[in-house]
Amino acid sequence: MCRGERPAAPVDGQFLGRTRELKELMLDIERAGLDTLSGRKAPRARVLLIAGRPGCGRTALAEELVRQVAHRYEDGVLRARLREPDGTPVPTERTARELLTALGLPAPAGADGDELGQAVREGLAGRRVLLLLDDAMTAEQVDPLLPEAPDCLVVAVSEGPLTGIADVRPCTLGGLDTKSAQELLTRYTGSVRVTVDPSAAERLVEECAGHPASLVLAGGWLAARPKAGVADLGKQLRAGGDEGPPLARVFRLAHAGLPGTVQRMLRLLHLAPAGLVDPHTASALAGCSVDDARTALEEFTAHGFLRRVACAVPQYDVPGCLLPLLRGLSGSQDRPAELQLARARMLERTVRLLQSCRAITETDSPQAREKLAGLPKALRFESPRAAEDWLRVRQPALLAAARLAVADGELDTLARRLMAALVRAMVAHFGTQAAAPELYGIHRLVLDVAERRDLPREQAAALLNLADLDAQTGRTTEALARYRAALDAGRRAEDPYATARAMESVAGAHQELGDYDRAADWYGRALAQRLARDEGADAARLYGRIAAVHTYAGRYGEALRNWRAAVAGHRRNDDVAAHARALSELARVQEYAGRPEESLRTCQEAVEWARRAEDVRLQAALQLRLADTLERLGDPAAAGLHRGAASRMLGEVGPEDAENQEPAGNAYEIRIASAED
Repeated sequence: MCRGERPAAPVDGQFLGRTRELKELMLDIERAGLDTLSGRKAPRARVLLIAGRPGCGRTALAEELVRQVAHRYEDGVLRARLREPDGTPVPTERTARELLTALGLPAPAGADGDELGQAVREGLAGRRVLLLLDDAMTAEQVDPLLPEAPDCLVVAVSEGPLTGIADVRPCTLGGLDTKSAQELLTRYTGSVRVTVDPSAAERLVEECAGHPASLVLAGGWLAARPKAGVADLGKQLRAGGDEGPPLARVFRLAHAGLPGTVQRMLRLLHLAPAGLVDPHTASALAGCSVDDARTALEEFTAHGFLRRVACAVPQYDVPGCLLPLLRGLSGSQDRPAELQLARARMLERTVRLLQSCRAITETDSPQAREKLAGLPKALRFESPRAAEDWLRVRQPALLAAARLAVADGELDTLARRLMAALVRAMVAHFGTQAAAPELYGIHRLVLDVAERRDLPREQAAALLNLADLDAQTGRTTEALARYRAALDAGRRAEDPYATARAMESVAGAHQELGDYDRAADWYGRALAQRLARDEGADAARLYGRIAAVHTYAGRYGEALRNWRAAVAGHRRNDDVAAHARALSELARVQEYAGRPEESLRTCQEAVEWARRAEDVRLQAALQLRLADTLERLGDPAAAGLHRGAASRMLGEVGPEDAENQEPAGNAYEIRIASAED
């Protein structure tokens, strides 16, 4: 790469050649399938397969096909990549989750691949969608995602056949034709050098076997050397020997022509999570400034080593065909300790960016402002919106970084800090509910590290977080098992917070399952611990939980006793709002127990405490309850007055149903790592 004026990047978006293959694929879309020929209705979408070696232009052909036929599929185009940068298959669960998100459909946290695959098929039923599955490794990856809708089309890209999927129409790619290959070269070199020596250009195309990725690197090599001819490149390739396929030979030559520090940065890009690189990632890997990394990434893009990703934040994609070459070269030229240090720098930089990303949302916090002021300018975001855009764009790479850090096993401390920072940033910008599916995966990783390192406190925290997400998605039995495991871990860690939290959650799970006796027993155990530790506010809250369970079970005497204890506890703690809500619930149970006069007096007292707490919505709910009670006691006039008062109050606070307002839930934050944020 020359140090002078940087050449312009090649023109993107202009597809070359493959006219015959495109025509065949178009005909395959229209051609009748085996089911149609046999008189049966097609049960699933038509599947077209574009097969070929990585770097042969198979994805480019698939995208061109999609571009030309997308207008036929009014419900849009969905895309998913089925191979990880390290060559392992992407789990069906993750792919299905991405597709559901693109469809705007819920993807329950913790659901397995079968459940999510079925949700994808149901979501596509009755739609006309084009589904592009890139870099598929096996038929087992593709089959669970095939729409059971004949009006949909699936375009799969793979290295070989997808044996096991019926009626697949394959299109196998070789090299580009000579004319298209030469035109690809001219995008990097300009037309003059190819025109003045057409025979050398033809020989170069033959040397590269018409392989598009090889030709791109060859064009980049020539673009970096304006005075070199096409014949010079051919001589260099022949001088390097015939060892390996054309792509490997051109890559070695292009890499060798870079300055030493730039060579090293390029090699280290195979460590980038999900094959996605931004200036901060490159800067941390290479140990250089962000500006130098940004310049190098632009040069790599101009010379065919990277592809620019179209998004709001600067980001680059390492072509999958180059990753094995980068990995092999790095393994032979970089010491293992250097690679581990590069990984550690990258993770540390990511942690600091995530901390900055979260801190900018806490504008009212002096500590957050102080933390932001102490960060280098390159790590700060201009605004919360800029931080959110960065987090959204980089999320696939961030999640991949967490998975890779945990799989590494040697950087667990950094992995724990990374996951803690990632959870906090996602919750700050997206909210717990919206980020739940991704948080579930992170908590599972936290659990893996905690079990591997025998960290019972973090194990308890991860189990509680996972169980909460299970409970929210209706998997109460699974949640109960995890809550019990969290209780065991909390006891091993001698962590009273986690232990009490787990006992309450076990009780809540039993309550959800309708086992009120066990629920009351477990709430009682949690209450005993709170009383022993003189935690009055939590004890008062637990009296209310026990009372609610007895109410569900129809044991109104026990419920009244516990609600009175809750009222007394909140009064001692001087918690006016909680006192008012507890009185409200006491009045409700008195009414259930057939004591309307007592309920009326308690409800009137609750109204007064709600007024002191300035809880207008609770006041309105209590006024409505008073009205119902007075009607049952034969005083419709007074009931009407209370209903009118409730209507005026609701007009002030909004149209929501006041009767449905419940006390605040058990809002706990469980730290997933003990490391300092």
